[in-house]
Amino acid sequence: IVLSSCNKDKPGGGGINLFTIQDDRAFGAQVAAEIDADAQTYPILDSASNPAAYAFLYGIRDSILNSGAVVHKDDFDWRLRIIKDDSVLNAFCTPGGYIYVYPGIIKFLSAENEFAGVMGHEIAHADERHSTQALTKAYGIDVLFSILLGDNQGTLSQIAKSLINLSYSRENETESDRRSIEYLNPTAYDARGVARFFEKIISKGGGSGPQFLSTHPNPENRVEAIMAYWETLGSKTGETYETRYKQFQNSLP
Repeated sequence: IVLSSCNKDKPGGGGINLFTIQDDRAFGAQVAAEIDADAQTYPILDSASNPAAYAFLYGIRDSILNSGAVVHKDDFDWRLRIIKDDSVLNAFCTPGGYIYVYPGIIKFLSAENEFAGVMGHEIAHADERHSTQALTKAYGIDVLFSILLGDNQGTLSQIAKSLINLSYSRENETESDRRSIEYLNPTAYDARGVARFFEKIISKGGGSGPQFLSTHPNPENRVEAIMAYWETLGSKTGETYETRYKQFQNSLP
């Protein structure tokens, strides 16, 4: 483990991140293994038995990764898993790029570019290394590095669960919104999909506080900020792919 990457976060971003890229990869792999081993808490939809569903999601992922805007495209694994719980409106990404999505959020959205916006946002948290910054703040450097060294494994399950409910700073959220727009803008997708999730929540009166909003708080004027940034990048109009997204939704067990 190398401690050379002592990068202070931007002001208000949450502190110091002593993790290297290699540490992010190792830690993410350990967390992913913990999630994969806990089928009761995380009932993973088997990828071998559902190749079409996973191919669809990996197609979206590949469009984002091949946009040329993902800094750590070749550094992280960017593996996808669906957690079978329709009641959960959430998605998250571990350090090192292990992406988890719930059917609840898949079915809440109406078009592929909207889901691509959510996936881009989660990829951005890993790409900008927000997770290890937030975990360093929450658990302390000693605890996290002891896990990397193979000690303190009892805490690993707790940390895996905390990733689902990990709160990011407002600056991290704004940065992930912007990065998602930057990821989608060079693709065929309409990058305004980044804002659609929040527009849907607003149109439904905010609901009863879906889990995604508990971990990704909706600051005032968030939709307006997303749209304004999209305009600064040239207001490119892209595809929404509603029909094939509906087919994907209907194919899920």
